[in-house]
Amino acid sequence: MTALLERAFEQAMILPEALQDDLAEQWLQELEWELNWDTTFAASQPLLEQLALKALQDDQAGRAVEMGFDEL
Repeated sequence: MTALLERAFEQAMILPEALQDDLAEQWLQELEWELNWDTTFAASQPLLEQLALKALQDDQAGRAVEMGFDEL
């Protein structure tokens, strides 16, 4: 455990039990989201590579139009 995480746990332990439970639930949800994101992102790599290749081909063929974010 890192020193920062240990410090966070020490601070959390002085909170009332209800707040500790709320904090624990938030941490668990965040951890689950992070783990799911890593899995989802890793699984999407082949599709992202295909889309990037198509974008390059479209650009080279003159089918791409440069736009700013406010023009999308």
